[in-house]
Amino acid sequence: MHDSDFATSDTVPPSLPGIDLSRPSIARMYDAGIGGKDNFEIDREAAIALEDLVPGTFAMARANRDYLSRAVDHVARSGVRQYIDLGSGLPTMENTHEIAQRHHPGAGVVYVDNDPIVLAHGRALLAENESTTVITSDLCDVDRVLGDADTERIIDFTEPVCVMLVSLLHCLPDDRDPFGVVRAYFDRLAPGSCLVYSHIVSDDEEAARSFTDRVHSSGAYWGRVRTPDEASRAFEGMRLVSPSPSGDFPAVAVDCSTWRVPGVEPQRRPADAEVLIWEHAGVAFV
Repeated sequence: MHDSDFATSDTVPPSLPGIDLSRPSIARMYDAGIGGKDNFEIDREAAIALEDLVPGTFAMARANRDYLSRAVDHVARSGVRQYIDLGSGLPTMENTHEIAQRHHPGAGVVYVDNDPIVLAHGRALLAENESTTVITSDLCDVDRVLGDADTERIIDFTEPVCVMLVSLLHCLPDDRDPFGVVRAYFDRLAPGSCLVYSHIVSDDEEAARSFTDRVHSSGAYWGRVRTPDEASRAFEGMRLVSPSPSGDFPAVAVDCSTWRVPGVEPQRRPADAEVLIWEHAGVAFV
């Protein structure tokens, strides 16, 4: 795969002259992986290096995006009308607000990211959507995220909120206490709130280390690939929903590409034993 395979523009928006193009952005690498156009050469090079190291990385990113759509659809159908999408990344097709507002017109959605390009693109996209906003913040600063004026305008904290941590916590090093951050959000939310979650995992130590080292060597800010058991700490104190559309499969986290896919049996890990990296995913309520 080459840069020419991506439809992109390497022009920094004039409103964002301070963008640092000396290192890739995880949000823009992900955008490249799902076929987006809001990324730069350095992001594409880092994404391609990952795909070369672990063939199927781009497919995993696309499967994760499809999982997000199914998960938000399920949560919206369950009656939840408020969403905080942490580390939301760049706008693409089937964004959280589009899915939620399909079921509940006026559903409140707050997108949170620390990439200024996400802020610029998101605000342009949502300029006329009064119940949706984008804020820029470090997601670990829970007080700042929940206390932002736009968050407080849109979210009623006496009602259930869906917190979305989709393909995100592996971006946080252990010293940022990623699972403590999850608890800090839910300590502030009403009963009936829920988590939509996925995390890059592996059950092979060498594969996990190689993937992690490759991302770190790109210069991107990142954490590490964790084991499925480590990643599942996000669900502590919560009730997982069945990953099967019929509800006849145990309520566990599974490979995101098999979560509530009609006609597909959920798998706790990819059925192909040679696939050593995948997204561990699930939806859980408190």
